[in-house]
Amino acid sequence: MRARYSSYVTGNVDFLKTSASKAVQEQFDEEASKAWSKAAKWHGFEILRTEGGQSGDKTGVVEFRALYTANGEFCNHHEVSTFSNGPDGWVFEDGDMVGETPTVREEPKIGRNDPCPCGSGKKYKKCCGAKA
Repeated sequence: MRARYSSYVTGNVDFLKTSASKAVQEQFDEEASKAWSKAAKWHGFEILRTEGGQSGDKTGVVEFRALYTANGEFCNHHEVSTFSNGPDGWVFEDGDMVGETPTVREEPKIGRNDPCPCGSGKKYKKCCGAKA
């Protein structure tokens, strides 16, 4: 996985294609990969977990995070990638994006017309809600 990340950083998209399974190679868009590679400013790469992937294994899984800036926006590419070990060595099979965990509200939402939780006796919209 580190080699694939390095390929994006250096623009070596040929490696990205040749290190993928035949099915991925058939759908691989070299021009789009080159454009993304060049447009991004790469900040780092972190492996979060692995499963399998040893010399005797047939498959391996790598969860990683790649950080970059594109179009002035900081991006966090969080993916779980699957690899297979065949006659030509390890090849990339597939990747699934991981969404960030949504924020869960601990307390109930205060409505505009609910009493203000500060205890003033006013409606929220006329008290602390007016400050927000």
